[in-house]
Amino acid sequence: MKESGNGSGLLGGDWTRRKFLGGAAVSAASLGLVGLGGSPAFAAGGSPLRGRFLTHVSIVRVNQIEVCPDHSIGDDEVPDNHPDHIRARREAFARGCPDGKMTWAISWLALHDSRKQYQDARRLLASFHDRYDDEITFIPGGYFAPMFNTREVNRQTNHKALEMISQIVGGGYRPQSLVAGFMDAENQRFLAEDEGIHVCQGQIWSQHGIDHGDGDGGICYPYYPSREHYLKPAQGPADFIDSVCLDGWTCDFLTARREGFEGKFNSRLGVGPIESVGNMGVVAGRKEMMDTTAMHFDRGHALNGFGFVTGIWETSIGHDEDLTYWLQAVKDRWPDTQVMTEGAFGMEWRKHNASNAALNYRFDAKGTGGPGSEKELEIEWYMNREFRLALLHDWTKNSPAMAIDFTRYDLKAEEPQGIQREWSLMNVLNQKGTRPQDKPIRLGQLSPEDQHRIYKRYPELKSRA
Repeated sequence: MKESGNGSGLLGGDWTRRKFLGGAAVSAASLGLVGLGGSPAFAAGGSPLRGRFLTHVSIVRVNQIEVCPDHSIGDDEVPDNHPDHIRARREAFARGCPDGKMTWAISWLALHDSRKQYQDARRLLASFHDRYDDEITFIPGGYFAPMFNTREVNRQTNHKALEMISQIVGGGYRPQSLVAGFMDAENQRFLAEDEGIHVCQGQIWSQHGIDHGDGDGGICYPYYPSREHYLKPAQGPADFIDSVCLDGWTCDFLTARREGFEGKFNSRLGVGPIESVGNMGVVAGRKEMMDTTAMHFDRGHALNGFGFVTGIWETSIGHDEDLTYWLQAVKDRWPDTQVMTEGAFGMEWRKHNASNAALNYRFDAKGTGGPGSEKELEIEWYMNREFRLALLHDWTKNSPAMAIDFTRYDLKAEEPQGIQREWSLMNVLNQKGTRPQDKPIRLGQLSPEDQHRIYKRYPELKSRA
């Protein structure tokens, strides 16, 4: 993606993920761095999901950001989406994980382009499904469909594109997921009820002040969204959408707490090659990719019983050798990792969770030492159906834990009705610090009602008030 941030000064409004790389290089160097066919019963579900899961999505497109079927932002990327590049990406993936399956998301223009290059590209993607059982699906709006199109336009676009993909792949094929970047709740409901697709990569966790859309406030692991807001977990049958909402990028929890390029750091640093290898160089960048993966496959796996790491890489950006390295390194360090498609993972989670009742995600991560991920800091996340809570402290000094985020999901939420870039869910306290009330506080400084809500679920936190 190459999209505009909303900063000022050095990182002015035209800054993007790619443009940031050059300006950040000096800073990085100076740092040394249910029944599946019917309505689910509203209970916790069957046995808990166990294991380590990794999903990789590659995107094929014509223009950098195809925000509408008839409008694009950014550069023409035709040479970088040549079939030879697509083939090279698949070969790199296979070298890293020979038995793995991946998801391909194709844009609207790439579906419709009549040039031989794209005719060949579409046939090539269909062959990947036949040969590897890869998933072939659609990406609407260049990641930002709700920010640029009405719900009805997005519904119609998704419907037409999914029909075309079924025709291209043939044999009655239907993807199990849609890759969307951001997708509003109503269209996730349409996917489930009208299209029979129950998995949507529908949020980019903790994204704010970068690219063309803001969407902080959700849960970074799978959940069923509420009909009120795509970032709100459904509270019960009345607002339940039978679509598993997945994150798009696994990011370093420490850098992800930042706003855009705050402090000249990239808040999206993690497993993505633009922010890691492209910014930090091969050695430090690959270390960051693995350190971020470890946040989920080591401590996160111990806390939750399963770990989930995901990333969307545009074919046009290259970094094929980094993909091979990352997959090989993951399989070497965590050989039980299942590398699967978006749809397969989402449906596997869905088998084990009939509702959001059992959601209780825990994360405990120390900084990696990468740009914006201070080694001396430790962040703890608590995410469930009722709220999410983040605590931050200096573990080297055993400093008191400060709450930097407390987002309640039991409160009424509402998505924008018009077209705008801001699609976040913020109420009590938000980690990005963009509002006057978003200042770190002790747990004991929250309202008595909020403290009661937190300690009822996590009584061990009362001693840290």
